Amino acid sequence: MIALNRAHGVLLDLDGTLLDTAPDLIASINRLLDEQGFAALPEREFAGSVGHGSAPMIARAFNLGSTDHMFEGLRQRFLDLYHEQVSHQTRPYEGMEAMIDILEAAGIPWGIVTNKPGWLTEPLLTALGYGERPACVVTGDDITRRKPHPHQVTEGCRRLGLRPADCVLVGDAERDIQAGQRAGTMTLAALYGYLSGDDHAERWGADGLIDHPGQILRWVALPEGHTAASAA
Repeated sequence: MIALNRAHGVLLDLDGTLLDTAPDLIASINRLLDEQGFAALPEREFAGSVGHGSAPMIARAFNLGSTDHMFEGLRQRFLDLYHEQVSHQTRPYEGMEAMIDILEAAGIPWGIVTNKPGWLTEPLLTALGYGERPACVVTGDDITRRKPHPHQVTEGCRRLGLRPADCVLVGDAERDIQAGQRAGTMTLAALYGYLSGDDHAERWGADGLIDHPGQILRWVALPEGHTAASAA
C-alpha cells in the first residue's frame, strides 16, 4: 500500500522496534532456569516468544500452561530478575539513533507505545538515555486495554498533540499494526524486529514494511533541508 500523506508524529513500539531487548530477556529467563535446576536454553529457542511478553517465555522455558499452579510464581520471579538487568545488554537497533536525531532536529515529535509495564520501561529508558527524549511514553499499565486495542495508540497521539491520521505507528508484531489501524494512524511493520517463522507481516495490512529504522523517515513530513539519507 502507498501512503496518501506523510506523518507529523511517530509512535514506536519498544521491544523489537526501538530497542533490541532480547539479550537481557533471554539472560533473565536462563537465570531463572538455573535457579530452578534446569539447563540454559539457546537464544533460538525463544525466537517465537521473546517479543510477546513474559507468559510465552515462561511457557516455552518450563513447558507449562498458564493455568499451572507454578506458572504465576515463575513469571513474577522472571520479571524480578529481568528488572535487575533490564539494560545490561539492551541497545537501540542500528540506525535508530540517527533516525531519532533527524526527527528531533526537524521538530517532529516522537513517542513510545508499549505493552511493557512502566516499572520495567522507565528504568530501561533512563539507563539508555531516553528518559527525557520521547514526547510521550505510554506503557502497559497506563491504559486499561493494551495493544491490539487502540486506546494506547490514541492516547499516544493525544500526548503528541496530533490527530491519529497525522501519526505513523511502527511495530514488529501484528498487534501493533492492528492497534494503529483501529486508532486511525498509518502503520509500518518493522521486519528487523522479533518476527518468527510463523509471522507473515505482509498479511497484516500495514501501510509499509521496513527493514531498517531509517526507512521510517520516508513516511514523515520532514521540513526542507532535512533528509532521510543519513539514517538509511
